[in-house]
Amino acid sequence: MPTLLADWHYRPLHRRVWALAGPMILSNLTVPLVTLVDSAIAGHLPNAHDLGAVAVGGSVYTAMVGVLGFLRMGTTGFTAQASGRADGSALRQILLQALLLAFGLAFGLMVLSWFFLGPLLGLMKASPELAITTEAFFNLRLLGLPAALASYALIGWLLGTQNARAPLAMLVATNLINLGLEVLFVFGFGWGVKGIAAATALAEWCGAGLGLWLAWATLKQQAGTLHVKALKYWQAWRPLLSVNRDIFIRSLVLQSVFFLMTVQGTRLGESTVAANALLLNGLMLTSFALDGLAHAVEALTGHAIGARDRTTLRRAMVIASGWSFLASLGFALLFAMGGSLFIDLQTNISSVRLEAYAYLPYLAALPVIAMASYLLDGLFIGATRAREMRNAMVIAAALAFPIGLLLQGLGNHGLWLAFLCFMALRGLVLGIQAWKMTQHNVWIP
Repeated sequence: MPTLLADWHYRPLHRRVWALAGPMILSNLTVPLVTLVDSAIAGHLPNAHDLGAVAVGGSVYTAMVGVLGFLRMGTTGFTAQASGRADGSALRQILLQALLLAFGLAFGLMVLSWFFLGPLLGLMKASPELAITTEAFFNLRLLGLPAALASYALIGWLLGTQNARAPLAMLVATNLINLGLEVLFVFGFGWGVKGIAAATALAEWCGAGLGLWLAWATLKQQAGTLHVKALKYWQAWRPLLSVNRDIFIRSLVLQSVFFLMTVQGTRLGESTVAANALLLNGLMLTSFALDGLAHAVEALTGHAIGARDRTTLRRAMVIASGWSFLASLGFALLFAMGGSLFIDLQTNISSVRLEAYAYLPYLAALPVIAMASYLLDGLFIGATRAREMRNAMVIAAALAFPIGLLLQGLGNHGLWLAFLCFMALRGLVLGIQAWKMTQHNVWIP
């Protein structure tokens, strides 16, 4: 205990934690702005199917890109460790591999999407006008996919070098350019939905270009050479691909849990599924802050492991844990005292409001329960221990599923209790794994 208190009072690391967490929290807040701007501009077009096309096409695109978030997480840990070793050659190789992987996945998805979009719109029973407009929007939007995935890789790499301001600059620039181009293309040139898609795609390329320039500026300060010939061998790719594979599986399991919660809520009625969606927006808000601290943990712990610095590794976890706990308590109090206002700001439908009010205690408990899983995810990403993250997610989901079945008789209360159990199990299983790895001196052998 005295050691932990001494770690907490180590002021220089507090500053380093917030130097990384602050910009990443702001970066997280900018992520949904592209979609919001697209919807707001489309909402001022004359036809309802224009807004519908942007909503449907944007949702499909966002879901497709979101599943590939491993490009950021998988890159951060390797970069942080290379930065800790002051290995400029490894930094160059990791960046090139991540970008090649991003472009390869982008072009593969672009080809696949040309086949699945039509049948998907058929399953949705979209009207002919909506289907045609959605396809036009989506196909133009796809032109920005390579840039969007490259930006994931660049943000992960820049964060791994402990530069959190660069990702913030990329995201802010992307949003500002997107807004300016959409106003020009839609209201100036009269291009309608196609103008929205073209503006967003161009903005994504501008953001990726800025990221490349910032990465190049960083590499100029790092001595090293790029060994291009090594990229021809599987051994050079295996670590990055293995980590990305495991994070991808973990993300699929997590998204499946959220999907099952939505499906079960739908079976309980329209007001219930709508209320749950509003409450889960509270979880999204919480994640902005807690994920920002987790991103700081990724960079700091990865750097400490690369530098074989056990003291900084321990201090980073103690300080980030303390701030995460304080932040989670703050959100818990916010939802406990002002939860009804949070719901009222999102809807004026009285039936949905009343339904959501009944489940506010679960939302208030969620930040404190979920905190450990966010924080420990950061540790495992920084250590590039994605297999343990994957296993923890699978175990937590497998244990929570029968709990959900047993609690079905409690309706939506049972659904929320099962979800809270899932989030608690995520943190518990990761915590047990982290403790075992500490006991066996695995983090820095």
